[in-house]
Amino acid sequence: MEKVFVALSGGVDSSVAAALLKEAGFGIVGVHMICWDECEVVEERRDALRVALQLDIPFLTFDFREQYKTQVFDYMVSEYAAGRTPNPDVMCNREIKFGVFLKKALSLGADYIATGHYARLRSADHEPQLLEGADKEKDQSYFLWALNKEQLKHCFFPLGDYTKPQVREMARRMKLPTAEKKDSQGLCFVGKVNFGYFLRGLLPRREGEVVTSDGTVIGKHDGVAFYTIGQRHGLGIGGGVPYYVAEKDVMANRLLVGKGPDDPILFKKGISVGCLKWLADFCEGRCQVRIRYRQPKVSATVTRENGYVRVFFDVPQRGVAPGQSAVFYDREKVLGGGIVL
Repeated sequence: MEKVFVALSGGVDSSVAAALLKEAGFGIVGVHMICWDECEVVEERRDALRVALQLDIPFLTFDFREQYKTQVFDYMVSEYAAGRTPNPDVMCNREIKFGVFLKKALSLGADYIATGHYARLRSADHEPQLLEGADKEKDQSYFLWALNKEQLKHCFFPLGDYTKPQVREMARRMKLPTAEKKDSQGLCFVGKVNFGYFLRGLLPRREGEVVTSDGTVIGKHDGVAFYTIGQRHGLGIGGGVPYYVAEKDVMANRLLVGKGPDDPILFKKGISVGCLKWLADFCEGRCQVRIRYRQPKVSATVTRENGYVRVFFDVPQRGVAPGQSAVFYDREKVLGGGIVL
């Protein structure tokens, strides 16, 4: 019997994933990962344990707090300090869930690991292909582009063919204790405070100018690290006209803003993408691109450069943020991805 270590977060998705794999005849071990001290550790672990007891499967707890701090949290803070907008979920998947968790699971005799991600895998010519999940509202393939084929060979995504309402209904039918539990929101280490306030507790404030595209100074800011591309609220600019962050000049410590949502300065015809990872035989040509989670994919042309690619959109895109992920698709298939430069 093949053995699968299932990442049990304490939520409904991972609970149903474990139940489906047990029904399919796999030998299941439930694993709860502790990654941060203040993330309702006791409650989440308790719920994961309750699920494991109901499913009558072994239950383990892995402590990855040190790895999460250095490889995810510190990375996120350093990226914001450099004026970029990182995606810690991508890094958590690469370094923690499909990194140290996968490695430890295999060392303990697992053949596979499984998570509650809404994404699909299929085999083509004995190679894994990553696909969007069937539920387009919950699809999480965007966060998985940084994995490699060797990692994917050892993965199951049991929820990939289901919608969230179907998963909820299965949890009720199975009488799982997490069936009615609300989904977690945001980054657990931030807590219930505004993310901008959270960052201001970690990084030094540095006052600078807020300027329009014609160079007019219209206000002050307390540090470019605390603002994101496309941001409207929290700029402290009055006058009744909405302004949106268009660019962040870290060296000059200036925020460049656009006037109104249709200011041309807010839109990009093309971007550069580095730190590339390809999951398919593709490195340039026509494809679709997603530059934010849940954003519709847009058509583009990709050209290969020395160590990075240029992406030229058919229609200029608003609010492209350096540091975020750009993920390339051929319809439902993930071709690869990278970081916006």
